Order: sequence, then C-alpha cells, then structure tokens
Amino acid sequence: MLRSLLGEPPRQNDGIFASSMDAMGQTIQLLQREIKDHQDPSHDYRKLEIWTRGLIFSLEELEECLFAATFFRQKVRKDSVEDMDSQERADYARYVYFYKDGFIRVFSALDKLGTVLNELFDLKTSKVKTHFSYFTVLRQFAYFKVHPDLGGKLNAIKEEYRETLNILRRRRNTEVHYMNSEMKDDLWQRHQALFGKLELEDLDQHIRDLERGYQMVCETYLTVFGYVQQRWKKIVES
Repeated sequence: MLRSLLGEPPRQNDGIFASSMDAMGQTIQLLQREIKDHQDPSHDYRKLEIWTRGLIFSLEELEECLFAATFFRQKVRKDSVEDMDSQERADYARYVYFYKDGFIRVFSALDKLGTVLNELFDLKTSKVKTHFSYFTVLRQFAYFKVHPDLGGKLNAIKEEYRETLNILRRRRNTEVHYMNSEMKDDLWQRHQALFGKLELEDLDQHIRDLERGYQMVCETYLTVFGYVQQRWKKIVES
C-alpha cells in the first residue's frame, strides 16, 4: 500500500519475510482443512485462522513502516532542522512518523503473536498477568516445561536481539508514556549546550535498529509457524 502511495513498484516478497509469510499461509491452509473435515463446532480453529491472518497483516504493516522510514530518511540531507528547507523538513517529519510507527509495531507484532501462542499451547498467561506481553508468554514455556524445542529457539532469538530490543523498547516507552522520542534527543542536546543548533539524532543507526527489530519479528514468526506445521503433521500422521 505505502509503496504505491510513494510511487514505488509493488513489494517482491523474498528472504525471511517471504518465508515467514509462507509459513503463516500454510498454517491457514491446515486450519481450513481441519474446519472442512470436522466442521469446527467449538470455532477454535476459526479463531486461530482469523488471528493468524491478523499476524500476516501485522508483519506486512511493520515491513511497510520500515520501507517508508528508510525511503524518507534518504531524502534528509542536512544535519539540523534549522538548515532544512520546507520540503526537507516535511520529509524529515515523515521519516520520524514512520520510524516511530515502526518501533511501536515491533512490539505490537510480538504481543499479538504472544496471544496466539498462549491460545495454541494453553499457557495460561492471563493468570500471571491480565494484559500480558509476548515476553511474559515466552517465560511460560519454561515455567510449565512444555515445548522445550520451540521455547529454546524463541529464547535464543530474543537473546540474539536483546540489545536492539532494549533500545527500541526504551524509545517505545518514551514515545507512549512520556514524550515524543525525538524530543528526548533534543532535550539531551539542550543539556549539553544551551546555545547553537540542535543536530539530528543518528538516523542511520535508528534505521539499523528498526531493521533488526523487524528481522527479529520475522525470525520469531517463522520459528513459531514452522514448529506449528511440524507438530500438526506429526498429529495427523499418528
């Protein structure tokens, strides 16, 4: 959607994004087959199908935010807003918008997956915390000592991206609970020097952080739905 608005060609799915989307699509096919064969009187499979479609949309939206943030970052040339003309200021504002939307969506995509995991594997996370996050769900695997292969792989991914997730989480919390995250950078600079121009934050590093957050979500989704398919096939064959 955003690519067409920006005059760019449609996305060509490839790499881990394509693999993650394929894994979710194949899971939906398995659910639909189960619904067709057994009518799904409890509507459990229908609910999982709808939730999985929601995860597909969430991953697409995160990828589009990353693309748009990168697109507008490339249009920012000056190191200070004061030096920009009106067009560059507008492009910088668009970069900020999609960058912030992106790092918020990283955790939104993970938390939605947490809801699906909790339902799929009956992890009873709501008894620990009413409004739980993906990371709370992840701890439930170890607590109940269930699905150690999946839990171990998901923990390994989390640890690999720990530093990036901490950076994005701090920015998300600042944005959601305190002040606009880019204004926190401005405030820090004002503490360092009361006069002079405010230099922009490191936009390239921010994009790299967002890209790694997106990569972490893709790897997590692929791991979960690859495991779901393997487990499903074992049940069918048994």
